[in-house]
Amino acid sequence: MNWDRIKGNWKQVTGKAKEQWGKLTDNDLEVIAGHRDQLAGKIQERYGVAKDEAERQLAEWERKATDSWFTKANKRL
Repeated sequence: MNWDRIKGNWKQVTGKAKEQWGKLTDNDLEVIAGHRDQLAGKIQERYGVAKDEAERQLAEWERKATDSWFTKANKRL
């Protein structure tokens, strides 16, 4: 999945991010606002993992992104 699409639909995918990384707060996700580097940093901070591990988790999560993440039914507005 293209990160630009994730970033552009950030409000729709925040639920998926919270499913993956439950220690991230709503405020964290609001501040991150789809910025990949900030998300990686918050994963490092909340989970106490190294940068390469946070990047690995993020890359795996990004690969899981499907069109269903962006359907109207998944909007959390």
